[in-house]
Amino acid sequence: MLFDTHAHLDSHKFDSDRDEVIERALAAGVDTIVNIGFNRETIPTTMALTEKYPFIYAAVGWHPTDAVDMKLEEDLAWIERLCTTHPKVVAIGEIGLDYYWDTSPKDVQQTVFREQIRLARRIGKPIVIHNRDAHEDIVKLLKEERASEVGGIMHCFSGSWETAQICLDMNFHISFGGPVTFKNARVPKEVLERVPLDRLLIETDAPYLTPHPHRGKRNESAYVRLVAETAAEIKGVSLEEIAKITGDNARRCFGITR
Repeated sequence: MLFDTHAHLDSHKFDSDRDEVIERALAAGVDTIVNIGFNRETIPTTMALTEKYPFIYAAVGWHPTDAVDMKLEEDLAWIERLCTTHPKVVAIGEIGLDYYWDTSPKDVQQTVFREQIRLARRIGKPIVIHNRDAHEDIVKLLKEERASEVGGIMHCFSGSWETAQICLDMNFHISFGGPVTFKNARVPKEVLERVPLDRLLIETDAPYLTPHPHRGKRNESAYVRLVAETAAEIKGVSLEEIAKITGDNARRCFGITR
């Protein structure tokens, strides 16, 4: 069965048919989803999904594009409380750096990122990393803050094999989403080919980054099957094998025992 390690099913883009989207995921063979709550609005809506659906878990954290809006002490305490008291919160994320969107100053992003890594280390939770146009600083801060002590996931990885190697050495899994299915995705396909099977994960990032042949339309968790099919082809194994391997990896990473 398939494990979508990163989705935003609480997005307003699903308001008209959320239950149907989740039913389609189950019909496609998806048995576990981690939904991401990443700011003041989406953390509560993510938690509501975990209460409604037994197979949906949560990661909670503060997204770098929203870093400027974070009340650091108050919101860190909120995240810590959820992580330490709610059994379905399995990671801190998505956190990281985003130098593409000019919504939060870099120094603010870096402070928020550092503090959440420190929180993760203190309470022993893996972290889910958002990285856009910030490879060098992401690696630098992960090393400086000893993120290898908790490890986690490089979400929708878009970097080089050299960057992937550094992240693997720091105890991170490498996760691939819809872009790896694109015909012109030469580098992601090459990186996926080289990532060890026991560190490979798949995701949708629904409703974003929709895989081929639905590119340009809204993404949904059922489409993680298309990512799995591409990964199976690249790795030279069956779809069933890639589903089991990536599912086992995700459960081990998140500490999910079901």
